Amino acid sequence: MLLRINAYIALAREKYKLPIYSVLINILPDGNVNIPNCYESNFAGLQTRQDYRVINFWEVDVNVAFQQEILSLLPFVPILKGGDDESTIREALRLLRADEQLNQLETVLAFFATFVLESELVQQIMRWDMAILRESPWYQEIDKRGEVRGRRKEILSSIEMSLEAKFGSDGLKLFSQVSPISDVDRLREILRSIVVANRIEEVRGIL
Repeated sequence: MLLRINAYIALAREKYKLPIYSVLINILPDGNVNIPNCYESNFAGLQTRQDYRVINFWEVDVNVAFQQEILSLLPFVPILKGGDDESTIREALRLLRADEQLNQLETVLAFFATFVLESELVQQIMRWDMAILRESPWYQEIDKRGEVRGRRKEILSSIEMSLEAKFGSDGLKLFSQVSPISDVDRLREILRSIVVANRIEEVRGIL
């Protein structure tokens, strides 16, 4: 991903002949993965570095959306910092419906509201059938990502238990090297390797 960001920045700078201010926006947290704020590479003694600003929605105060009238943030209010209560979500919905250009993003607000409120309450707030939400592209795409996060969490739990069961406290010390990994296929490979390993050195070699 970072390589693609760097490539897009270079292409935009070349096309428009203007300085580029780069921003990476993360909508939802992905476990304890460290999020860098720059891309660096080193090849044949040549170094490349591209800095960019990182904005994590879960760290953005919800009052920014209302007090600074940043209406494009309204669909994300439930996952902003302090935006997980019913009254705040209702106010975001009211403002969305009042804007002809943004009222179609009501389904996005409804989806994120299900992260912090019961589905029945979200349905009452929105005053429409939740089937509408489930048919939206936003719901289907993010729901898939939610499934991936769930599988990742399960595999990480299995890895942690396997390390402890086979190698005790020494095995658990290796878990810190595994927990930042987000690739589910890679985690599966690590779990299989731990299961068949006879010595902890074999696991260290894999990591």
